[in-house]
Amino acid sequence: MGCAADDPHGPGKRLIRDERLRGELALCDRWGIPHSQFRGIGDGTWTARDRAKALAFLEYQRTVCPQCNTRYDDWDHGGPDEEDAYAVTVQRCVGCQVIADKQDELARDKDVDNHGIKVALIPAATAAAIEAQREAARRRQHNDN
Repeated sequence: MGCAADDPHGPGKRLIRDERLRGELALCDRWGIPHSQFRGIGDGTWTARDRAKALAFLEYQRTVCPQCNTRYDDWDHGGPDEEDAYAVTVQRCVGCQVIADKQDELARDKDVDNHGIKVALIPAATAAAIEAQREAARRRQHNDN
């Protein structure tokens, strides 16, 4: 690919082997702050080193598959006797299962317009509070009539 994250002697080489640095730079990217400030040694000014790290992180991210979060170079490309760096695991996310079940239920209900409906999870206490507010509003409306 010819980018900084692939060059074993150039900028970004530490990103490949240093998971902690990648995590720190991901937070810096999300928060829009320089790495020196994240580490508590900067005043928020972007130094040349901060900019170089940010650009190296961007180049590294471009080498990562957005679906499986691995890099092409993470996989061995040798013979069949070589062990892969990753193993497949299967797990069920109960939250995703509940969302999918609700989506299926809504899809089966032909009397309801489902266009634009999004199914999401909220804490049970929040759902109870919302339902209590709706019930109070119904009672007020009923009393007003």
